[in-house]
Amino acid sequence: MTAVRAAEAKKGRDIAVLDLREVTSFTDYFVICTGSNVRQTQAISDEIHLQLKQLGELPISLEGYQNGEWILADYGDFVVHVFLPQSRQFYDLERLWRHAKPVSIPPENAAQPVR
Repeated sequence: MTAVRAAEAKKGRDIAVLDLREVTSFTDYFVICTGSNVRQTQAISDEIHLQLKQLGELPISLEGYQNGEWILADYGDFVVHVFLPQSRQFYDLERLWRHAKPVSIPPENAAQPVR
């Protein structure tokens, strides 16, 4: 949930979490969100990186940061996707991974495990 809260802190929109554990073996979850422009997608990515780094989590790889249309940060157990609206619509990961289970995101003030 740390990645979700970090995206929310930078006004990421349409945040979705997909549980991929029964669908694929390369990761457990996708965290997907949308930013309005390149600067915002980079700011969302930066905030996620900062908050996860404070917990000792560093990405295995980071792709697309310079361009900012689709930033992908692979943290092993989960992959973060930060899109511009047109890129999110084009790649439509929710449709592509439609067999994954959507994870409900509790309100920010609800008790939640740290991650």
